[in-house]
Amino acid sequence: MTKQLGYHRIREIFERFHDADPEPKGELDHVNVYTLVVAVALSAQATDAGVNKATRGLFQIADTPQKMLDLGEEGLIEHIKTIGLFRQKAKNVIKLSRILVEDYGGEVPNSRAALQSLPGVGRKTANVVLNMWWRYPAQAVDTHIFRVGNRTGICPGKTVEAVERAIEDNIPTDFQLHAHHWLILHGRYHCKARKPQCQTCIIRDLCDFEDKTL
Repeated sequence: MTKQLGYHRIREIFERFHDADPEPKGELDHVNVYTLVVAVALSAQATDAGVNKATRGLFQIADTPQKMLDLGEEGLIEHIKTIGLFRQKAKNVIKLSRILVEDYGGEVPNSRAALQSLPGVGRKTANVVLNMWWRYPAQAVDTHIFRVGNRTGICPGKTVEAVERAIEDNIPTDFQLHAHHWLILHGRYHCKARKPQCQTCIIRDLCDFEDKTL
């Protein structure tokens, strides 16, 4: 496993990320916090582009928990059947919508524990919602962040939880809010799994990856 980078190098990395993209955004389309929860839950083992295509029409008619319940599971499936695991995801969305209506007055709670109690909502999903909607510096570690963190030394760890802790412990606080977006986007478009774009990478001189494609 790559050694954890020190403070000064990490600070320089995130200053470059910030200069290149001061306000990075998540790429899942949503119209409110409820549709954000649904979109993130649907995105497991699916691409953001694929989820956006499926939810474009869905969120026009079902943008609240009650409207989703009115649509029903079969109606929901018609919208999301192009997404992997769509049947199980549809069950979860209907279940979480019912819980939101019955236990939370139709509102989405904003604690990690309450979010994780919803069907189909794990820690990563909860962290995305807390970060994107409530601007809390939660770190949602996906496969891109796990790869980038270990490959570069920015936030190495043997588990997702260890990488999340490494981000929280080592990345300066003024970069914490957008840290996971910068890392995801860097992994998605530059530090790719099979063919990392090291030639055009803005942090290649600060990265400890030994097999750079230069």
